[in-house]
Amino acid sequence: MGYYDDDFERYNNRKQRGNRGGSLLAGLIGAVLGALLVIFSLPALAQFNILPYNLNISPDQNEEGETENVQGPVKTVNVNVNSAVTEAVNKVSDAVVGVVNIQQVSFWDQTQEGEAGTGSGVIYKKEGDKAYIVTNHHVVAGAHQLEVVLNDETRIPAELVGSDQLMDLAVLVVDAKHVKKVAEFGNSDTVKPGEPVLAIGNPLGLQFAGSVTQGIISGTERTIPVDIDENGTVDWQAEVLQTDAAINPGNSGGALVNLDGKVIGINSMKIAESAVEGIGLSIPINIAIPIINDLEKFGEVKRPYMGIGLQSLEDIPSYYWEEALNLPKDVKNGVIVMSVEPMSPAQRAGLREKDVIIELAGKKVENVLQLRKQLYSQKVGSTVEVKFYRNGELKTVKLKLVEQKSF
Repeated sequence: MGYYDDDFERYNNRKQRGNRGGSLLAGLIGAVLGALLVIFSLPALAQFNILPYNLNISPDQNEEGETENVQGPVKTVNVNVNSAVTEAVNKVSDAVVGVVNIQQVSFWDQTQEGEAGTGSGVIYKKEGDKAYIVTNHHVVAGAHQLEVVLNDETRIPAELVGSDQLMDLAVLVVDAKHVKKVAEFGNSDTVKPGEPVLAIGNPLGLQFAGSVTQGIISGTERTIPVDIDENGTVDWQAEVLQTDAAINPGNSGGALVNLDGKVIGINSMKIAESAVEGIGLSIPINIAIPIINDLEKFGEVKRPYMGIGLQSLEDIPSYYWEEALNLPKDVKNGVIVMSVEPMSPAQRAGLREKDVIIELAGKKVENVLQLRKQLYSQKVGSTVEVKFYRNGELKTVKLKLVEQKSF
């Protein structure tokens, strides 16, 4: 009996341990299932406001648990890749072309033609069987032949209609059958600093044709000195738009475009000093349009002409202002007549050497650049009033402007 009793006791112990293990496993499974049931049922219960507490967690809590006061519901943001920028580019990019300057070069007593450089241009007009392109003067200067490279890489011959060195603009004409899109001019007078703009062109050559860079208008009505004959003397103050959109060699003649896809400037110059970055310059389209019209119609720009040699009063020693010119002490600025051409409008009006012009066409002139800019804003054939000092006496004459044959 003792043997069987021991065996029976051991059997009961094993059975009890097995029952306890099974109970623990069953309890664990039940807890997991219960937790999952609670987790999945809470949102539904909360939605019907059955729960006695609020489970909504504000998405505007900061890391310290403090709630920030943000009004309005949380919205899903959909990103549209067809932005205003891409729409503007699509509208005008096919009208921006490459311009290839082909010149004759001598090599071992043989004359050959080769590409001297490339730039950009903008197709602005399609009329009949001709399409017109505006670019920079320096892009086409010295060319024996010109080619235009379209957006689809088609090359077509181009003819120079006219070019103006002073404004750095030129007009080309090509066969219109190859042209599919024409750019639309905007209004550069309404451009404001901070306005987004795009520069489209061919920086560093045709391998980067149709490149688009984005920036803003950094400044308007900037004036840049221009030395036309490269003699060290400034001949003109070009009025330009300043932008930080990247403009590199090859971009010259390309388009500066607003977000409406309209051309507001013709890219012309870039300050490329090592210490200067992000300064691109563009000819305002409102200033360019009269030049373009003259080049298209006449092959040159018809500018008014006075027929006098000039020097700014500020460029001579002040000692001579009273001694040689007999100027009143309060006259500090003006333009000295250094010479008068025979039979010129100035001679007919009675201007003489040593006269000091202080006003032209109702506007004060303080130096040669201002006088030239005011003169070129007048129309050929118009009569303007000139105020000047002669031997200390203020005089006024009327002068009829004629066409200037060459700059």
